[in-house]
Amino acid sequence: MADVNVAVIYYSATGTLATIAEAIADTAKKAGAEVRLRRVKELAPDAAIDANPAWRANVEATAGIPEAEPADMEWADAVIFGTPTRFGNVTSQLKQFLDILGPQWQAGKLADKVYSGFTASSTAHGGQETTLLALYNTIHHFGGVIVSPGYTDPSKFVDGNPYGTSHVAGQGELPVGEQTLTAARVQTRRVVRFTRAIKDGFAAEAARS
Repeated sequence: MADVNVAVIYYSATGTLATIAEAIADTAKKAGAEVRLRRVKELAPDAAIDANPAWRANVEATAGIPEAEPADMEWADAVIFGTPTRFGNVTSQLKQFLDILGPQWQAGKLADKVYSGFTASSTAHGGQETTLLALYNTIHHFGGVIVSPGYTDPSKFVDGNPYGTSHVAGQGELPVGEQTLTAARVQTRRVVRFTRAIKDGFAAEAARS
């Protein structure tokens, strides 16, 4: 059974995605994976951050988490991206990170990896699904393998999102609860399982050639 490397790379303003990212990283470790938890670089000015106490608190609480680098993408066998929805799309912070991966893409270093995503929005119809689908459009360009949760576990008929873990946060007053954490664990275990199977398959193929 191959060891697998999982990178959890996310952006979080007020802490919702940071909480989910921590749960995903913990679940991946418990599933036997090596894990790197990474936050992407904050692009917002201090004036905007200071205008929202929850945003400033999250910036300070997660300061010890390393910022994502292209090398983390090369290291990973699987990458689980997290981003709040911004008008049905990924945040500019995550997009900025994706946009600097041109050299790795050109060298084929992003292909044949497993990818998955998670998100949050203010309302139940605030763009969660389109955000994940927009993220997955990028993965097609990478040549990656998308492993979404689908309706593969009874809990998925409760949270209802087959594209990835999602949370309705309101204006920050709706904390991450057990339903979202269950979805994150189901998705992560599925990612690790498929990544291990794919990596084992490549190893077997190499041994035959």
